[in-house]
Amino acid sequence: MEIIRNFPCLSILLAMFSAIISSALKGKGARWLNTFVIIVVGALSAAALYMTMTTGESYVYVMGHVPAPFGNEIRFGSLEPGVALFFCVIMLLSLNGGRKKLLLEIDPGKENLYYIMVDLLLSSLLALVYTNDLFTAYVFVEINTIAACGLIMITERGRTIEAAARYMIMSLLGSGLFLIGICLLYDMTGHLLMSYIRVSIEDIVASGMYHAPLLVTIALIVVGLAIKSALFPFHAWLPDAYGYSTVSSAAMLSSLVSKGYIFLLIKLIYRVIGFDTFLNSRIINVLFVFGLAGMIMGSISAIRENDIRRMISFSSVAQIGYIYMGFGLGTSAGMVASIFHILSHAATKSLLFVSGVGLTDVSGGHKEFVELTGSGYRNVAAGIAFMVGSLSMVGIPAFSGFISKLLFAQAAVQHNQFAKLLPTLIVLAVSTVLNTIYFMKTVIRIYTPTGGTSYVAPGNARHEDQKYASVSIKENPLYVITLLCFIILNIILGMCSQPITDWITQGLSVFA
Repeated sequence: MEIIRNFPCLSILLAMFSAIISSALKGKGARWLNTFVIIVVGALSAAALYMTMTTGESYVYVMGHVPAPFGNEIRFGSLEPGVALFFCVIMLLSLNGGRKKLLLEIDPGKENLYYIMVDLLLSSLLALVYTNDLFTAYVFVEINTIAACGLIMITERGRTIEAAARYMIMSLLGSGLFLIGICLLYDMTGHLLMSYIRVSIEDIVASGMYHAPLLVTIALIVVGLAIKSALFPFHAWLPDAYGYSTVSSAAMLSSLVSKGYIFLLIKLIYRVIGFDTFLNSRIINVLFVFGLAGMIMGSISAIRENDIRRMISFSSVAQIGYIYMGFGLGTSAGMVASIFHILSHAATKSLLFVSGVGLTDVSGGHKEFVELTGSGYRNVAAGIAFMVGSLSMVGIPAFSGFISKLLFAQAAVQHNQFAKLLPTLIVLAVSTVLNTIYFMKTVIRIYTPTGGTSYVAPGNARHEDQKYASVSIKENPLYVITLLCFIILNIILGMCSQPITDWITQGLSVFA
């Protein structure tokens, strides 16, 4: 069991070195190496998860020979390896779902470059999950930013350059605020390791010193990470970044990149700032208001869209609002609901992007809703998968989205402040109605027969009004298997939610 302590560090190093090796490989070799590394990292994360769940303890891995507080550390309980394992599963499925499309979207000579960016993205996400050092977190935040920007602009077509530039500008603004916050924390505490900063902050709060500087520091860190995770109103970069990148990039950006920053913020709340200190700050109320606003405004923007990719992108703004609204409740139940929604949204949003590209492919590459009419018949697997993802987002029982909304509602009911109870329940209800409007509108559109005729199986000459060619399930088995895995993952989150929420609760109990 002692060797398992090394697995988190080994996972980060594997991902980083695979990026270096991929630079000397051709596209196919880089692809196979990337797949191998994701599987290995997932297995290492599963082993670390098993150990921490068995013992119920957290573990510290000291890097190098310099002990704390001057050295660098990796720290993990049951929550960190579980999230790392989930990220690996989502990344592997997202890449497999867009594998065939990727070969058509990027130049053959750039395929290995794409997988270099994916490897760097994986290493940075793992570092954000595992690190116990604030400056290390900042370094990998920047690596994550560069990798994500590369994944957006890899096609170099249409508006991808503009989308990448906008993403880079907003992301660097968030990184700058985050770095200033780290510098102020170091100035006040003299430490960079999270656990030592927490002790110093407790002393500062108890003494009453640095009240205003501490509040400003917390605000800078929270706002910086909120910008990078696209919390409303800092979401202007998101629709183009997700809407014009490759399908695998969009799936990973929406489900992993923003969630990595949010998970880092959760670590900072518990392990650096302290949950009670964060609860007593006014910043928590700001997050609550912005979260509620994002739930409504993101959904309204999605309703107004006529492009399926941008509609799914604006839906992410609403779903990120859910997560920050849970933070704003300031309770353990709200935090558990937010972490569960991180998992739910990651699984569902990737499913929607991957299935959405299947619908556009059988519609002549068009993303407009009018061109998607009947596409659920032309690509049966993509149509079913998109319908499942839509039902989950709406909150239909048996799917993960229902559990998320149920947990948020329960957290609101348990809240002792009426000022947060009523707005939460009202906005949850309104947001659910808005989700239903734009997702069910899309589902109805893709299952509306073209020309008013009933559907005839692909290849049947009687279906004369069919404008675009159909595809059969046998044409791309990897794509169909990927969609099936996404659907199963979504149902598992929806039907087996109690063990998952128990794991989240146990992980939060040892997080600090």
